[in-house]
Amino acid sequence: MAVTESEADSTYRGTPAVHEGILRRQSARESAARTYARALPIVPVRARGLTIEGADGRRYLDCLSGAGALALGHNHPVVLEAIRKVLDSGAPLSVLDLATPVKDAFITELFRTLPTGFADRARVQFCGPAGTDAVEAALKLVRAATGRSGILAFTGAYHGMTAGALAASGGAPDLQVGRLPYPQDYRCPFGVGGPRGAELAARWTESVLDDPKSGVPRPAGMILEPVQGEGGVIPAPDDWLRRMRRLTAERSIPLIADEVQTGVGRTGAFWAVDHSGITPDVMVLSKAIGGSLPLAVIVYREELDVWPPGAHAGTFRGNQLAMAAGTATLAHVRENGLAGRAATLGTRMLNQLRQLQSDFACVGDVRGRGLMIGVEMVNPEGAPTGGAVPEPRGSATDHWDSATVPHPADPELAATVQRECLDRGLIVELGGRHNSVVRLLPPLTISDEQASAVLDRLADAVTAASRDHRHQRPDRPAERTG
Repeated sequence: MAVTESEADSTYRGTPAVHEGILRRQSARESAARTYARALPIVPVRARGLTIEGADGRRYLDCLSGAGALALGHNHPVVLEAIRKVLDSGAPLSVLDLATPVKDAFITELFRTLPTGFADRARVQFCGPAGTDAVEAALKLVRAATGRSGILAFTGAYHGMTAGALAASGGAPDLQVGRLPYPQDYRCPFGVGGPRGAELAARWTESVLDDPKSGVPRPAGMILEPVQGEGGVIPAPDDWLRRMRRLTAERSIPLIADEVQTGVGRTGAFWAVDHSGITPDVMVLSKAIGGSLPLAVIVYREELDVWPPGAHAGTFRGNQLAMAAGTATLAHVRENGLAGRAATLGTRMLNQLRQLQSDFACVGDVRGRGLMIGVEMVNPEGAPTGGAVPEPRGSATDHWDSATVPHPADPELAATVQRECLDRGLIVELGGRHNSVVRLLPPLTISDEQASAVLDRLADAVTAASRDHRHQRPDRPAERTG
């Protein structure tokens, strides 16, 4: 169905007819594999910072941020200026992997942000435009460097949708990669949670690596996310990360940190590994490093740089506009202390959301780090499931109460909350093992006032959704106030 001239002219006028027409044509012509468009039936036509305007004239607060790709929000002035400068200069836009001033500036700024000492002995490989391609490159690199083929990954992981990256993710359809337990409090695989649960997860990993009958030969590498995003916004404990670094280093196993979503200040540090102070052997970077445009790289220890020319290539690895936008974004985050800002504001938002958790029994857990926040929706009337369980009174691990015993995940309720948020002009994403975690990924430039508006709309959405599902705590008022 062709778009008429009158429709095209009115696209930016905010008419419901244009909005509905575009959505109808999308449904008729695009792949069944489309995802975000199903839960978010909007047609963005303008955007600035946190705000998106749809073709129907409605405005939304965007806490999806391009799945975390927009560290500075939509159309930030420093990003637009950097892009225009390249366009106006007459520089080539497609250069394969040739050296250019734009690339040189990007690498210089990127290396300035890396963990202490890493840049002094690092190499960078430009990959295809998506993070999943960078994951593929990292897996190929460590296999080439070690001569081994196995990979260790963690339950709940998400590393991308290409074959190798998907095989290392939690939803892999068959077993090609060894799986290890990822520590978490609310649904601890050992039913303990806290530091004790993380210790047990580390011991399990150590046993797998050292037991000659574990069935897992020494691998080419271990890949992990410092905070699992799609897995449900689960931050790895810093001590556990340090333990993984020590275990892998002692056994000459390269450690790959997937910072595709956690990087560029998102978690309250420039890179999420900075919280624990570890330096991985390989860092996988994408999303925010391109300043809203497609860009993906791996940075790794120079000792691993053993592959021959052309071992990992891609036509669009020389995206000059993305490199310019990325340089501007990295510098702006660094120079303006936006990582620290994310840490402070994120803590404040988490504390306010925990009040929401105390008001509603259907809010099972609130967790996150910096401006990477998750709210897990549960069915409190269902029988408690695995995870942390109360210890006998007076025991050494007596830090759980009945409210922390995990109830069954409620993906239907989470989807209802997402719809209620959209009705209130708030865009949120779902994730987690059962798609029951409402995720907030606002840009690092979000103001205090905007953060309050986001939380107010989310609270209203939870109130409306829980009313239908009858999941409010019996000792709490029917409506939130203030």
